[in-house]
Amino acid sequence: MSLILKRAPIRLCSTQLLPRSYTSASRFSTTPTTLKAAMEKISTTDAAPPAGPYTQAIKTTPYIYVSGQIPADKEGNLVKGSIAEQTTASCESVKAILAAAGSSIDKVVKATVFLTDMANFAEMNGVYEKYFAHKPARSCIAVYQLPKGVPVEIEVIALS
Repeated sequence: MSLILKRAPIRLCSTQLLPRSYTSASRFSTTPTTLKAAMEKISTTDAAPPAGPYTQAIKTTPYIYVSGQIPADKEGNLVKGSIAEQTTASCESVKAILAAAGSSIDKVVKATVFLTDMANFAEMNGVYEKYFAHKPARSCIAVYQLPKGVPVEIEVIALS
């Protein structure tokens, strides 16, 4: 028998190592009632409506998770024009949703930008830095396609 088989099993999480407050079953409860109480759906008419079956944002203290915002106006009409104009529309929706959640764009801690063409990176950045001057963590990902054929989508996580 090899030494590996003779070793004691490794316990990745032992309740003996956790503080007492983390060992009660209620701390880890994921019942629908607990989840509903911990999550608040955020919706505003000051931003583009969702393009699918999802909410504009979810607030779960201390964070607000804003769904990806495509360049659309308050009625859901796509914004045409340059990548700068489209990035502005996405950022304005993010800003309005955060305001509806009682937060602001200055409290964004993480942003994710999706672009269908990295040739638009510099122009998108020119607009992005005006909204996110505090420089939160960010990822910019090139994707093959975005909903409704738009070239940019922005999602964020902010503090409430």
